[in-house]
Amino acid sequence: MMNPLIMVKADYRAMRGSAWAIVLLVAFAVAIGVALAAQEKALRTSTTRAAADFDLVIGAAGSATQLVMTTVYVQPEALPLMPGEILSSLGKDPRVKAFAPIAFGDVVQGYPVVGTTLDFLTRWGRYEAPLEGRFFATENEAVIGYDVAVSLGQEITPAHGLGTEPTHQGETSPQEIAHRHEGAHLRVVGRLPATGSPWDKAILVPIESVWEIHGFGNGHQEDGVIGVPFNAGTIPPIPAVVVRPASIAGAYALRSDYRKNGLMALFPAEILVSLYRNLGDVRDAMLVASILNSVLILCAIILLIVAIFSLRRRRYALLRALGASAFYSGLVAWLGAFGLIATGCLAGLALGWVLTAALSLWLSAQTGLDLQLSPDWTQTMPALMLLMAGSLFACLPAVMAYRLSLHETLRGE
Repeated sequence: MMNPLIMVKADYRAMRGSAWAIVLLVAFAVAIGVALAAQEKALRTSTTRAAADFDLVIGAAGSATQLVMTTVYVQPEALPLMPGEILSSLGKDPRVKAFAPIAFGDVVQGYPVVGTTLDFLTRWGRYEAPLEGRFFATENEAVIGYDVAVSLGQEITPAHGLGTEPTHQGETSPQEIAHRHEGAHLRVVGRLPATGSPWDKAILVPIESVWEIHGFGNGHQEDGVIGVPFNAGTIPPIPAVVVRPASIAGAYALRSDYRKNGLMALFPAEILVSLYRNLGDVRDAMLVASILNSVLILCAIILLIVAIFSLRRRRYALLRALGASAFYSGLVAWLGAFGLIATGCLAGLALGWVLTAALSLWLSAQTGLDLQLSPDWTQTMPALMLLMAGSLFACLPAVMAYRLSLHETLRGE
């Protein structure tokens, strides 16, 4: 029996643009499914990794989701303030291993300026030294995240910019110039290692600096002191506190105790689980839409293949007249249809990863999250499903070729 691939190749050559159209349709259907699965996994992994340093977050009663989005993911939004005296009680609590107040509100060249303490700056002691320079030691010093486009030694002036017009990071907007705290000057003394989180695009300063700039004092009985303990008679208000519990039991006890008197305490994982559930619902809906889209595309492809086969019936009839068996004609038709679908699936896998990489770059620029792509077999499921369905649907032109009436076809009936 003659090699059927020779006839398949001749069919593709004769089909020309039609063959490419079928391959592209299948490739786009597969690429959508691959990109959806890969991007969803990357988002889950990166958001979980970014929340690793935030065991327990305490804030004023309000939106728990907004507290997490602002504190953990540095999404600019005005949070309600809570009394600063909470810092004194946390400092005396044996269940607390370490804690760090977090204060937002200012920007420099579009980058958020965040007031905190050395404990959080070093990520609870994980960093013995910054990537460049040193950690801040006085109120007028700042340490920048890995991706902040500011030079060490540069003097910066923060501007009140939270909750106003959107800014582009790395650019000084006219609005920022108009709202600068002219009397405040900070010198950049260090750059932190990359964390793969939105904090890579933040400027960190002693929280005392934020308090002083806004006229609240420095939270200490003595001037020039930074960090814990905060022992002023009246400690300035704060939007959030990140707590490092001494134990798991202590973490749950703290969460319960600080859910009273106008406060709320939560584990960021609580909010992430809810967000993942919603993300999963959206993913499932999009997956169903993607499957339906693939089915419609596959049906259109099969109709096109059948139409092309109908135009080439005489070709298969001539094969039979020249001595080819009915099985051979059916095999050529099946291989031709299946080859186009298989090629489209392979091209779709490649296109899907290109699309995912492009989406990841865009989302990383928008959110600051390091979306790391990690291929796994689940992301090939759209291609495998389409390939399996295609192998079955490709039997249709094969059956038509197998059952072809030689005499009627050659007579043009």
